[in-house]
Amino acid sequence: MTGRGDPPYRRIVAELRGRILDGELRPGDRLPSVRQIARHWGVAVATATRVLATLRDDGLVEPRVGAGTVVTARTARRRPAALPARQPAVRRALGRRHLLRTAMAVADAGGLDAVSMRRLAAELGVGPMSLYRHVAHKDELVTELVDAAFGEVELPADGPPGWRAKLDLIARRHWQLCRRHPWLPRAVSFTRPLLTPTLTAHTEWTLRALDGLGLPVATMVREALTLHGLVVTVALSVADEIEAEQETGVSLDGWWLARRGHAEELLASGRFPLLATVPADAATDLDALFEYGLARHLDGFAALVAAEGHAG
Repeated sequence: MTGRGDPPYRRIVAELRGRILDGELRPGDRLPSVRQIARHWGVAVATATRVLATLRDDGLVEPRVGAGTVVTARTARRRPAALPARQPAVRRALGRRHLLRTAMAVADAGGLDAVSMRRLAAELGVGPMSLYRHVAHKDELVTELVDAAFGEVELPADGPPGWRAKLDLIARRHWQLCRRHPWLPRAVSFTRPLLTPTLTAHTEWTLRALDGLGLPVATMVREALTLHGLVVTVALSVADEIEAEQETGVSLDGWWLARRGHAEELLASGRFPLLATVPADAATDLDALFEYGLARHLDGFAALVAAEGHAG
């Protein structure tokens, strides 16, 4: 139960949790966006963000591209007694692994902006200063999160035969990783790379896939970075769409629907005959966009490999 002395976010969480467990909000139903929660309950955007993050941590809701934040299918199998109201956290010894798991969950739910020492201390039930025994500052924490995320990807020692199959494999593993952790693309950099063991191992694996082709080392490195850049670029669009839906409560389909009249008027003018024939989902299906980009990139690199071979 919650009382008048509870923080506002807990009262809102309790109300939404009750509506979900009572069946008023069913699996697949959309929850109010961050801005809608802030406006309806008269709270700050940060408080509204914490509401959705708490419900995600409880496993009651999940972000879904094209629909915003929705009730998960798992709630249909849960009884109200399985989700008691959150009690004040019990202080306990804090381990580095537990800290990283908690920070990862917070980042998955609300992005890197939601990760703060104060927020993590509250989630873990410890004093904020105890966190600094494990990480010196947030930048170090983010570096550790990136290392842990890439550590989730298992790369075979040798990989499939042929450079193209190897590059295809690592690109798809990275795409799946970015889909699982939407914050990840914003945490990596090409010019100031994070020198973590797992991320470095992934780069080394890619270079081994290209070794023996007779390419200059500079070309091999640029290929490794360009391939990763392709994944990150499309993954950033996925992250942007998730954030936009959470903040506005408008899905991508709803956004286009609201602009359909203007788009039809623009295309009916006859000035853009080719654009008028484009299928509606050609630019919005990000998985298809990734597949196309990866295939065409590997086609282009194959031409370079062939040209370098003839030149040699």
